[in-house]
Amino acid sequence: MKKRAFFFIILAGVLWGTSGIFVHYLAPYGVTSLQMTMVRGLVSFLCLAIFALVRDRSLFRVRWVDLAYFIGMGVFLFGTASCYFISMQMTSVSTAVVLMYTAPLYVMLFSVLFLGERLSRLKLVAVALMLIGCCLVSGVIGGLRFDAAGIAIGAASGLGFAAYNILTKLAMQRGARAASATLYSFLSVAVVGIAFSTPWELAASAARAPAVTLPLLIGLGVVTCTLPYIFYTLAMKELPAGTASALGIVEPMAATLFSVMLFSEPMNWSSGAGVALILLSVFLLSRAEGKADRL
Repeated sequence: MKKRAFFFIILAGVLWGTSGIFVHYLAPYGVTSLQMTMVRGLVSFLCLAIFALVRDRSLFRVRWVDLAYFIGMGVFLFGTASCYFISMQMTSVSTAVVLMYTAPLYVMLFSVLFLGERLSRLKLVAVALMLIGCCLVSGVIGGLRFDAAGIAIGAASGLGFAAYNILTKLAMQRGARAASATLYSFLSVAVVGIAFSTPWELAASAARAPAVTLPLLIGLGVVTCTLPYIFYTLAMKELPAGTASALGIVEPMAATLFSVMLFSEPMNWSSGAGVALILLSVFLLSRAEGKADRL
C-alpha cells in the first residue's frame, strides 16, 4: 500500500507540473491568474459531481463536522494558488516556486507538534535536499529578486499549502472519504474564485477564441487539478502528512522537464543537479518510510 501511495504522490507532482503548459497558452488570451484558479476549482468540482451522480451519490453525503474541514481545505487551496501567483508577479517565478515549496517544513513542524508524527534525521536531510534541489531547478541561486512584500506573500503560499495538508490528514483520520473531501474542497475553491476573479471578464476573454481557450480551460481543471488532487488525497491515507507534502515537491522538477522538452528552454548544470537532488530526496523519504514500517 505504501508503494502505491508513493506512486500517487509522484504522479500528482508530475500532473501539477503541467500547469505551466496551460498558463503559457492561456495568458496571451487575457486569462488572469485568479481566473485560472477559479476555473481549476469549478471544472474539477463539475467532473467529480458528474461522477458522483452517475456512480456513487453517497459522495455528496458528509457529516457537518467533516464539511467544515472540506471548506477549510478549499479556502486554503485558493489562498495558496492566489498567493503563489501574486508572489510570482512581485518577485519572480523562481522565487515564488521556492517560497511555495517551503510547505514541507511547515507540515513536518505541525505534524510533530499536533499529529504526533516522528521527525527522523533522514526526513530532515531529505527535505533539506529537496529545498536545495528546488532552488537549483527553479534558478533561484544567482537570480533571486528581493521584494519584502512579495517574499512574505510567497511564504504565505507555502503556509497555506501546509495548512491544506494538515486539514486533509485530519479529515482522513476522522474517516472521511477522499473523493468527498476533494469534491467539496473544489466547490469551495470555485465559490471563492467566483467571488474574487471577475468571471464575466473571463467569459469575454474566452469568447475571443473559444475553440482554443475552452479546451485549454477544461484541461487546466482536469489535468492540473482534478486528477492530481485525487491522487494526492488518496496518498494521504497511507503516508504521514510531512512525507506526502515533501514528495509533492517533484512538481518543479516535472515543470522544468516539460519546459525543456516542449518550449526548448535550456537546462544548465544547476537544473540538472536540482533534478538529481530531488530524486535522491524522494529515495531517502522512501527509505525513511520503510524503516518506520519495520519498527
